[in-house]
Amino acid sequence: MKRLDKTTSIGILAGLIALIGGFLWEGGQWQGLIEKTAILIVFGGTFAATAVSYPWSRLKRIPEALKLVFRPQEEDPQRLIDDIVEFATIARREGVLSLESHASEHVNRFLRDGIQMVVDGTDADLNRQILEVEIDAAEQRLEQQAKIFDSAGGYAPTMGIIGTVMGLIHVLGNLSDPSTLGPSIAVAFTATLYGVASANIIYLPLASKIRSRCAEQIHVLELMLEGILAIQAGENPNLIRKKLTSFLLLGDSPDLIAAKKVAADAQE
Repeated sequence: MKRLDKTTSIGILAGLIALIGGFLWEGGQWQGLIEKTAILIVFGGTFAATAVSYPWSRLKRIPEALKLVFRPQEEDPQRLIDDIVEFATIARREGVLSLESHASEHVNRFLRDGIQMVVDGTDADLNRQILEVEIDAAEQRLEQQAKIFDSAGGYAPTMGIIGTVMGLIHVLGNLSDPSTLGPSIAVAFTATLYGVASANIIYLPLASKIRSRCAEQIHVLELMLEGILAIQAGENPNLIRKKLTSFLLLGDSPDLIAAKKVAADAQE
C-alpha cells in the first residue's frame, strides 16, 4: 500500500486553519465565511473555465494527478541501483543474454524494457534515443497535469472578483434599507476571499507539488537510463555502482549536467 504524503494534506489544512483562525481571532463569526452563492460562482466558474481550456483527454487525468500528489509512487533509488549492479554482475559472468529471464521479473517497467532492448542487441545510441523519448513523454505528461491546476489558480481569483461585482450590483440595486448595506457588502466580498484563497492554498500549490513529483520521477528514470547503458557497455559493476550513487547524490544540482555528459561520453 502506498504511503500518504502528509505534507500536502497538512499544508492545505494548515492554510485553511490559519485563514479561518485569523478571521475568528479578530472577532468574526464563522457563519460569515459560508456563502452558498459565492461558492457556486467561484468554484463552479473555475471548474467551467478550466474545462473549456483543456480537452477531455487531459481533464480525465486529474484524478491520476491528485493520486500522484497525495500518494506518490514509491521508487527506492538505492534499491534500483542494487538491481542494476546485480544485472551488470550477471551480464559479465554469464553474458548479456542471461539477463532476459532476470529482467523480465523486475517490477519497474522502464528498467525491464531497457534491459530487454540490451538483450535484443539494440544499438546503444538507438537505445538511448528510445529511452530518452520515453522520459520526455513522461515529463510532458506530468507538466500538462500541472498546467491544469495552474489555470485553475489563475481563474479562481477572477471568478472571485466577478462574484464580488455581481454581489455589489445586487447591493446597489437595493439601497432602500441602509441597515443591510454593510452585511450585504461583506457577503459580496466573500467571493473574492474564496477565489484568492483557493488559488493560493489549493490550486497553485498542487501544481507546484506535481512539478516536484515530476522532477523526482525524471531523475530516477535518468538514473536507470545511465545504468542500462552502462550494462550495455560492459562496465565494471563496482564502477557502475559508484557512478550511479554519485549521480543520485548530485540530485538536481547544476553538476548533474556535467555528470550526464561524462556518462554519455563513456558510452561513445
